[in-house]
Amino acid sequence: MKTLWGLPEKVIFCKKCVVSNQRPGTVPEFKNKSSKENSTKKSTIGFEDGICAACRYHEYKYDVVDWDSREKELLKLLDKHRSKDGSYDVVVPGSGGKDSAYVSHILKNKYGMNPLTVTWAPHSYTEIGWKNFISWIESGHDNFLITPDRSVHKKLTSISFKNLLHPFQPFIIGQKYIGPRIAKDYGINLVFYGENQAEGGSNLDWDQKTMPRNFFTGNSEELRIGGLNIKELSDHGISESDLNLYKPLKNISSDLEVHFMSYYRKWIPQENYYYAVENCGFKDNSIRSEGTYSTYASLDDKIDGFHYYTTYIKYGIGRATYDAASEIRNKHITREEGVSLVKKFDGEFPKRYYEHFLNYINVDENQFKEIIDKSRSDHIWDKVDGEWQLKHKVS
Repeated sequence: MKTLWGLPEKVIFCKKCVVSNQRPGTVPEFKNKSSKENSTKKSTIGFEDGICAACRYHEYKYDVVDWDSREKELLKLLDKHRSKDGSYDVVVPGSGGKDSAYVSHILKNKYGMNPLTVTWAPHSYTEIGWKNFISWIESGHDNFLITPDRSVHKKLTSISFKNLLHPFQPFIIGQKYIGPRIAKDYGINLVFYGENQAEGGSNLDWDQKTMPRNFFTGNSEELRIGGLNIKELSDHGISESDLNLYKPLKNISSDLEVHFMSYYRKWIPQENYYYAVENCGFKDNSIRSEGTYSTYASLDDKIDGFHYYTTYIKYGIGRATYDAASEIRNKHITREEGVSLVKKFDGEFPKRYYEHFLNYINVDENQFKEIIDKSRSDHIWDKVDGEWQLKHKVS
């Protein structure tokens, strides 16, 4: 049996939500120079007594955490960094979606900070994504829109799709670095991202208030994008200087702190959406996103649908699974409702921007199908009468 992507052969579904143990946990973009491990090896979400780590974290979040005490911690942190002359005192990376709009707005309007927002540009803005980005800025924020060389970014996206079936990897790398990078350049010692990885079930510390420094410094590890190192990328016409925005940061001040708002305030994505609508001019889409039932998350990029479609191919987990699992954990829907939604929408092909995506990554339809099919793991997929079918479905 061909088991790909370092996944466990036995598929287990969580008893509380709809996610399986095939869901990735922490996914490294680096490979240690002294390591002989395959660069595609990944850790997966932890399970205990049939319950996934994300569900166990949400029990902890709802039943154990003292949120009043956490807010006092937040106030102390903000007072430490608060500027006295009106200069920027915190960097908030984001797209202008519901989560970044929520974080930046409360920092400015509830806690009296003076945030500088920064955006790592999507591959290709959707109409609603651009409108929400503008509304975010117009709600009272200065912003730097950082757009990497599109010719380079297209090549990196294509390489990552072909080698790892992960077209979003270059975007994720740049997005992760952009907050600390701008903070370093402008002498700001506080960065606030939205949710930490425990919300989705990573195996990191549940009480993770700060981003580990090696996430944006890289330590002594080697940069790899699309499974290739800098020398190998040069064979694709990408020079080392082309990769400046994708490289980990060096010579970072020990005073720089990168925090997650989800540690300090109870993180409920649907509530963030309501807040962003009321305070930041955020609008959801007029139609649901392909592959799911929702209309208000991950709206800004025409390639979003292919990020979720490729996770469906690799792990048997599509966009509806991610959405339903989150809403079950946050008590908006029941597990039974989530199962029904997953069965109805998960794995729906994102045809709306299919031609755009093929042009963006410079592959034709036959190449696309060939890359997709060779990325299916035998323990997840079976071909029956010429049609691919999941071997295991949530029930």
